[in-house]
Amino acid sequence: MGVLGRLLIRTFAGPFILTFFIVLFILVMQFLWVYMDDLVGKGLEWYVIAELLVYASASFVPMALPLALLLSSIMTLGQFGEYNELTAARAAGISLWKLTRPLMLLSLLFSLGAFLFSDTLLPQSRLKFGSLLFDIQQKKPALSIKEVRFYTEIENYALRVGQKSEDGERLRDILIYDHSSGRGNTSVITAKRGRMIMSADQRYLSLTLYDGYTYEELQEDAPSRRNRPHLKTSFSVQEIHFDLSSFNMKRSDESIFRDYFSMLNLKQLRLATDSLETAYAERDRDIIQTMKQL
Repeated sequence: MGVLGRLLIRTFAGPFILTFFIVLFILVMQFLWVYMDDLVGKGLEWYVIAELLVYASASFVPMALPLALLLSSIMTLGQFGEYNELTAARAAGISLWKLTRPLMLLSLLFSLGAFLFSDTLLPQSRLKFGSLLFDIQQKKPALSIKEVRFYTEIENYALRVGQKSEDGERLRDILIYDHSSGRGNTSVITAKRGRMIMSADQRYLSLTLYDGYTYEELQEDAPSRRNRPHLKTSFSVQEIHFDLSSFNMKRSDESIFRDYFSMLNLKQLRLATDSLETAYAERDRDIIQTMKQL
């Protein structure tokens, strides 16, 4: 490679790296904008979001690479034309093909690398990205109890508090609907005040209630709602423990997502195509056989 070729590549490298990461950043920001509702308010750790962004960035490489090549090539040749270097090269007898040959060879190398990337790393990144995004979407929002609003994310319970202290522990005017019996709003707990404490491992929520009542309907098939018997119990102190294990994100088995065609490489796509063709041929034979029997 001559001096002019090395100069072209050095001039091309800077704009290419810059435009590639700018385009990749824009695509990642677009991804965050689309899936913002699935990420916000779920108490995700920073490394989970970072892992998701890494997999998403890998999925956007096939879109960012052609744009980076195009823009950096235009900027490189435009800079040569701006400083009359193209005119000087032509005056020295250098043909346009010889001048642009290093960029064309470099583009071919990028095309080969992009093909290998799309056939090896891209299916794996899409598999991990789809699996992780599905697990995040299935995760319940983080525990956030607001004043004068029913909080229903805790399984089998609906909780409302009238007032809440700044530290989030002391509560007043508490109303709890217990749906664990599966019979609707047949069990209600009220309390004047209470205290809410989270366990160290964030798995259990302990709610201590003071000065309250428990109302429970005893007969489900009563002939009239007015004549339905119920039990009313008063208490000075009562403790309720909520299991918050369902709020934790559980990782799914990635094998259940391997049948998606966007997560297969070229060899796996060929096998999937052969399987589909065989299935279609068997279906056609069954249809023809059924029609002959009519």
